Amino acid sequence: MHRNLALALRFPARRIAFSLGLVAATLLATAPGARAQFGAPPTTPVHDPAALKPPAGARVAIVEFEDMECPDCANANPLLREAAAKYNIPWVRHDFPLPFHAWSFQAAVNARWFDTKGKKIGDDYRDAVFANQRSIESLDQLRQFTENFAKSHNIALPFAIDPQGKFAAEVKADYALGQRIGIEHTPTIWITTANSKGAPFVEVVDRTKLFQLIDQAIADTKSAPVKTANK
Repeated sequence: MHRNLALALRFPARRIAFSLGLVAATLLATAPGARAQFGAPPTTPVHDPAALKPPAGARVAIVEFEDMECPDCANANPLLREAAAKYNIPWVRHDFPLPFHAWSFQAAVNARWFDTKGKKIGDDYRDAVFANQRSIESLDQLRQFTENFAKSHNIALPFAIDPQGKFAAEVKADYALGQRIGIEHTPTIWITTANSKGAPFVEVVDRTKLFQLIDQAIADTKSAPVKTANK
């Protein structure tokens, strides 16, 4: 018998503490709600697939729900950027800031503001936050990082980035979309297709197979017509 278990069984107080610890561990393991992707389920049960499709004009796309304070999102970010560039396919990035992260929601709002200066600037900000995530531990440090990023890009950062709450509403809308789909962890990543002879979307659970999944999606949509956006 393991020594700690033996001690717990010999002394009543320790036995009670041991039992409470087991209960707490079980509750944490089974608690509902989104989380960073460590010990995440193999696949996400999709309840509403309406958003899991490429933008108009694309046959294949990467669709991601991310939290800018999530360490595994930071790990995935360079690979997704590489894949989007390699295959020249859209990378649709949705905000899904987890409630227990101190500054991720504000970072998503900041990124939306930078989007108004150009989509590339917004994505560059997201990439920069992920690359420097470990050095950002508070809202004050996020603000300082954001000011430095803006200055390095010759952008004047206003004191109030979102005075009307427009960008916050957009972030919340993305979060609500993720909840409708059934997001349970971040990052959640799919390869989506239009008019494919294969699956319309496949979740990327094993990121070592990302390029393989994109290759398959491209092959499955090779003869598919491209739909353009309605004007």
